[in-house]
Amino acid sequence: MRRLKPFLTFGLMLAVVMLSGCSDMVVLDPKGPVGQQQKDLIMYSIGFMAFILVVVYALFTFIVYKYRDHKNHKGYDPDNEGSHLLETIWWIIPIIIVIALAIPTIKLNYSLEKAPIAAKEKADAKKDPLVINATAVDWKWIFTYPEQGIETVNYVNIPEDRPVLFKLTSAEAMASFWVPQLGGQKYAMAGMETKLYLQADEQGTYEGRNSNFTGEGFTNQTFDVKSVSESAFDKWAANTKSKAPKLTKDQYDKLMLPGYTKEMTFSSTHLGWVNHAKEADYALNVREKLGYKQEVPHSKKGKEQREELEKSHEESHAQ
Repeated sequence: MRRLKPFLTFGLMLAVVMLSGCSDMVVLDPKGPVGQQQKDLIMYSIGFMAFILVVVYALFTFIVYKYRDHKNHKGYDPDNEGSHLLETIWWIIPIIIVIALAIPTIKLNYSLEKAPIAAKEKADAKKDPLVINATAVDWKWIFTYPEQGIETVNYVNIPEDRPVLFKLTSAEAMASFWVPQLGGQKYAMAGMETKLYLQADEQGTYEGRNSNFTGEGFTNQTFDVKSVSESAFDKWAANTKSKAPKLTKDQYDKLMLPGYTKEMTFSSTHLGWVNHAKEADYALNVREKLGYKQEVPHSKKGKEQREELEKSHEESHAQ
């Protein structure tokens, strides 16, 4: 037992470290079919790797005990130069492991490039994917509903139990669109468009963020995904279209400046002026036109510049 004590102590310490961050593991609490499939793959991979660890540690313990140095040792040949059988086995096993992990991963990656199957199986015409353009800007998210002709900033409303096709792009730096409880992240890059299907099976508010470092303010580049009933979504979209202020080009250009902003809602979109998937340098040109010059982030001037931009965004929305 004394010989096993160091191993037991190490295992206990490892378990404490691993479980200490499990209080809010939203990735393992999915609220949609995409997130559920990805969770299943994660748990399969963890279980498979845990089994491998158990086998390796068991063999390690057995070999250390069986071939330890002691009197009257039997079964040990110091002149043994190798075993073709063992070498074949320890080459085949890793190949099997890689195949066992690769096949379900590749199959899932390809299946997630389509709208969730669960939604397609329901005979409802309104289950066609809702299209939303998501544009990343330092340090905010702009969501455009081309079919409804409306736009939001730092929040997005979606109908419950209906697939959503997010068309991702960026006005400048490469960002990463991620809603942990609905599905995995996908990159958004200037001058191109990537697509991500998500779906919420339950009503609620889910946190989303940019998970790719894009500078000082990326920590707060977050947004809320609000899943509501189909009727509530239709009512919200209609009210937004009829009552929200229109987005002006001057307002949109100011959103291209780095900084934070509050949630905004508009009854029109920016798509008539620019498509960042095709015009990668639009934000840079706007900043140059507005006379923006990036200061050192942690300097006094940098702090004053950031506060001024935040104030400018709020005033722009209040107009």
